[in-house]
Amino acid sequence: MELVCLGLNHETAPVEVREHFSVAVEQQGDKARELMELSNVTESVVLSTCNRTEIYIGTEQAEQGAKALYEHLASDHDAVEMQHLYQKVGSEAREHLFSLVSGLDSMVLGETEIFGQVKQAYQQALESGATKGLLNKLFQKSFTVGKRIRTNTKIQMGQTSVGSVAVDLAEKIFGNLKGSHVMVIGAGDMSRQVAQSMLSRGASELTVTNRTHTRAVELAEELGGSAVTFDSWEETLTAADVIVSSTGATEPVLKASQIEAVRKKRKYRPLFLIDIAVPRDIESGAGEIEEVYLYDIDKLQMLASEARASREEQVRICQQMIQEEL
Repeated sequence: MELVCLGLNHETAPVEVREHFSVAVEQQGDKARELMELSNVTESVVLSTCNRTEIYIGTEQAEQGAKALYEHLASDHDAVEMQHLYQKVGSEAREHLFSLVSGLDSMVLGETEIFGQVKQAYQQALESGATKGLLNKLFQKSFTVGKRIRTNTKIQMGQTSVGSVAVDLAEKIFGNLKGSHVMVIGAGDMSRQVAQSMLSRGASELTVTNRTHTRAVELAEELGGSAVTFDSWEETLTAADVIVSSTGATEPVLKASQIEAVRKKRKYRPLFLIDIAVPRDIESGAGEIEEVYLYDIDKLQMLASEARASREEQVRICQQMIQEEL
């Protein structure tokens, strides 16, 4: 049995391409099971996050399995998009997964979210019956490697998530967040993390909205903010200084026209938009408005790269551990 990994990430593809390949979190297991119907594919795990979509398969013959998977993806994507894919086979694929789970392949070096995201993707594939001996052993081993590295190195020092980097960027834009009004669209884990960081850095008011209103209320109560229904959050645009959006929507939830409509009421105050969703939540045209600063998840990589330089030694130690585990 041979291992093949086919995917794309923040280094090989821009966000507008990644969002076309993204798979909803709750559909990862079903997608993995679906891929087993392809010729030469005997097991599968599908991983899809803001920064990547990767498919791991077990196959009797790597070349034929990879070809079947590639052709399957090509049926839904054009040739230009397919050029962004990378392929890893055998030991290269194993090393890639170990590096990924350890946080070495992330936009923010050492970030912790990816460990849980890979676990979730594997668990869904397992529960759907899409994994067998090869991928079960591989992914279980990868979690052991990730735990060892996070326990015995300092790779997590400094910023460890896209959310915390976004907060740093907000402070660079405004000088500080003292007295600012933050609106969070989406009540998931990433939204919670960013909101907590914003409040700890001085934000004085928090408004939360979510399609499921009860979740918005829960998050707002937890953090001492207020919740508004998803069909009335536009009213908050007038007061907000920072908007953080991270939903699972397939179309933009915040459009340039909505901001244009309240510019006069806002007295043309600066508005900082952080879009950490894939597909993107905020229409790109919003960033063209004079007093609006829009950063999507790709732009956050500018700050992430700063952390990488200071952790080169830790990366070397981690890579040595991975080689030992391989």
